[in-house]
Amino acid sequence: MNNLITAKFGGTSLADASQIKKAAEIIKSNPARKFVVASAPGKRFSDDIKITDLLYKCHSQAKNGEDFSGTLAKISERYAGIIKELGVDFDIKNEIEIIRKNLEAGTTPDYPASRGEYINSKIIAKFLGWTFVDAAEIIFFDENGFLDENKTFTTAGEKLKSLENAVIPGFYGSMPDGKIKTFSRGGSDVTGSIIARSVSADLYENWTDVSGMLSADPRIVKDPKVIEYITYTELRELSYMGASVLHEDAVFPVRKAGIPINIRNTNKPDDNGTLIAASLPDNIEKRAVTGIAGRKGFSSIRVDKSMMNGETGFGAKLLYIFARNGIPFEHCPTGIDTISVVVNSELFDQKREIILREIKSELDPDFITIEKNLAAIAVVGEGMISAKGMAARVFDALAKAGVNIRMIDQGSDELNIIVGIDEGNYEKALNALYSGMIA
Repeated sequence: MNNLITAKFGGTSLADASQIKKAAEIIKSNPARKFVVASAPGKRFSDDIKITDLLYKCHSQAKNGEDFSGTLAKISERYAGIIKELGVDFDIKNEIEIIRKNLEAGTTPDYPASRGEYINSKIIAKFLGWTFVDAAEIIFFDENGFLDENKTFTTAGEKLKSLENAVIPGFYGSMPDGKIKTFSRGGSDVTGSIIARSVSADLYENWTDVSGMLSADPRIVKDPKVIEYITYTELRELSYMGASVLHEDAVFPVRKAGIPINIRNTNKPDDNGTLIAASLPDNIEKRAVTGIAGRKGFSSIRVDKSMMNGETGFGAKLLYIFARNGIPFEHCPTGIDTISVVVNSELFDQKREIILREIKSELDPDFITIEKNLAAIAVVGEGMISAKGMAARVFDALAKAGVNIRMIDQGSDELNIIVGIDEGNYEKALNALYSGMIA
C-alpha cells in the first residue's frame, strides 16, 4: 500500500451529491489518500451544462452589460441541491453574492471560472471534515502567466505537509498581484500533479469516468483494450495525437519527481485502471504496441529541388519560413532531392500565399506540391524497437484494408511509426491497424 496518495477527482466524478458520496467512500477507503484535488461539478447527463460553462457565461453577460442573474441563479440552485443532499452546513448564498459583486466590478474571466472548483472544494471539505486550502494561496504564476515552480512547490509543500489532510481546488492559482489565474480547460489534472509533486506523494491518482486509458479511440474502434501500464514517453506520443484522458501538461511535474499516475474510474473503483510510470514493471508481459491514435486536418507541402542534398541549410531555411509565419511543423519526411513539411491545415491556409511566395523566392525550388485533407495515425510502443517486422505489419494491415499510405515517418527512437493517409480512410485505417497490431 502506498504511504501517501494525492487523489484528483474530475467533474463527472463530482457532478452531484451522489457522485461526491462515491468519491468520499473512495477517499476514506484508504488512509493514504491525504490530499484531494477537486474539479467543479461536470455534466450529470448528456444535455446538462457544466458549472464552469455557466460561470463563463455569467462573465460574458456581465461584460456585455446583460442581466446575468438568471445564470447565476442556476449555479446557486445546483449547489444548493448538492449541499442539501450531503447534509452539510454551507452558506451558498454568501458565496454567490461575492461572485456577483466581483462580476459587477468588472473582474477578468479567470476569477468566475475558478469559482466552480473553489465552492465545490469547500463543500467537499465540509462533508469530509477536512481542511480546505485555497489554491490561490499555494499555486503561483509569474508575471508572464507561467507556473512559478520553485515558489509553488516550496509553498504548497510547507503548507500541506503541516496538515493531516486537505481538499484543494483544481484549475487555478494566483498571479503576483493576487489576481486569479486559471490553467487551460481540464487544468485540474495539472493541479493534482503539482500537489503530488509538492508533498512528495508516492502515487497520483486521477479519478474520472473511464477505467483507464484505451488503446484506441472507442468512438471508432469497438471495445478497445484498456492499457494497464504505459510509460510517460508512450503517453506523451499518444496524447499528442489526441488519445488521452489526462491533461497533457499534467505529466511533467510528477514525471520529474518519478511519481506514477494511476487513472481510475469513480463509478468502478475496483478496476485497476491505467498506471503511468517511467518504465514498465519487470513482471508484466512486454508488448510491441501500446496504443494507436490519430488526428485529421493536416496538409503536406512537398518541395523538390535537384541536388538539394548538397545545398547546406536548405531544410533549416524551409522550416524557418514556417516558423517566422507562426506555423509549427508536425512532421518532416525527407528524400535526397525532396523535403515535405506536414502542418496543421487551418494554420497553413491562413498564410498559404505568403509561405509559397517566400519558398519560391528564397529557395528557388523545382516544384512545390501541396496535399490537403490528410490524417496522421501513430502506432506507439516502446517494445517496437526490439520487435522485428513492425513496419511490415503496419503496411500489411493498411494494404489489406485498401488504404493507400501518403506519408511515412518513424522517430529516431523507434518508439512510433506514423503514417499519413487520406482523411476519408481514417476510420477504416484506425480499425485495420488496431486489428492487425493489438486485437
